[in-house]
Amino acid sequence: MVIRNTTRRWGAPAQFLHWLIVLLVIAQFTLALLADDLPAGMRKLSLLSRHKSIGITILGLGLVRLGWRWANPTPSLPATLKPYERGLAKATHPLLYVLLFALPLSGWMMSSARGFPVSWFGFFQLPDLVSKDKSLYDTLVSVHETLAWTLAGIVALHVGAALKHHFMLKDDVLRRMLPSTKPPGTEP
Repeated sequence: MVIRNTTRRWGAPAQFLHWLIVLLVIAQFTLALLADDLPAGMRKLSLLSRHKSIGITILGLGLVRLGWRWANPTPSLPATLKPYERGLAKATHPLLYVLLFALPLSGWMMSSARGFPVSWFGFFQLPDLVSKDKSLYDTLVSVHETLAWTLAGIVALHVGAALKHHFMLKDDVLRRMLPSTKPPGTEP
């Protein structure tokens, strides 16, 4: 198991953070869609509370992952990439990070503007980021939804590219983010 990133492979902490954030983002979309279908009440509040807590968790994990990325080498892009593919790869990764930070922050501000507290799994309450303001809340609802669907689109592009690399180009782009006990360069 490789701990630190190399120019050929993501290290175990980067892989762990990547896949944990993936699972949490899926949970976020699921919770949001489930809550949207519920009438006002305790069940809806419970789902939204969990949604907020997971959002704050993603924000924290995103900061850790970004710090790890800055402190470690980044695996090189395949030399076979066309210029537009290289440009897309270099644009989508920073955009994913921006969205992973902007979504929780917009949700946190949205809750603050509505006057609803944000706590982290009931352990502690976070401070309001903005004052209560119905107009700002309405704007932030639209911003948060737009950011969520933008994230979904960028993730679809990211997954599509990984699958293309794996199944069509048959290179190691996907494998280097998958846990493996084999040393780099020995994978088929």
